Amino acid sequence: MSDLLERLRGRGWRLTSQRRVVAEVLNGDHVHLTADEVHALATRRLPEISRATVYNTLGELVTLGEVTEVSTDGRAKRYDPNGHRPHHHLVCSRCGTIRDVRPGGDPLADLPTAERFGFTVSDVEVTYRGVCPACAD
Repeated sequence: MSDLLERLRGRGWRLTSQRRVVAEVLNGDHVHLTADEVHALATRRLPEISRATVYNTLGELVTLGEVTEVSTDGRAKRYDPNGHRPHHHLVCSRCGTIRDVRPGGDPLADLPTAERFGFTVSDVEVTYRGVCPACAD
């Protein structure tokens, strides 16, 4: 059973066969699939699942806070099932591959008070960019 499925069960979220398949497809570390990729993988497990059902389920998971939408450089939105664990992203500027990273330190604490311009800062998103090993060859 995936961590995402466990979290959804703990919330009492009704797990239909379609919702279960979407959650199973999203299971794992470094998973950052587009909605179309989720749909393609879900249809391998449940051929009758519709694209609309996948999009609706992803929207519900985002609303619940169990999945995070990740957008980089105008590319298609990707869905990250690890939003419940603090992390940042490492993105390949050529192919768009995304990896979760957990560097030390606290980026929120690193922002000086003078640079907050009176904002009450509640969240930080850090994206590291570079070229992955596959694209570097």
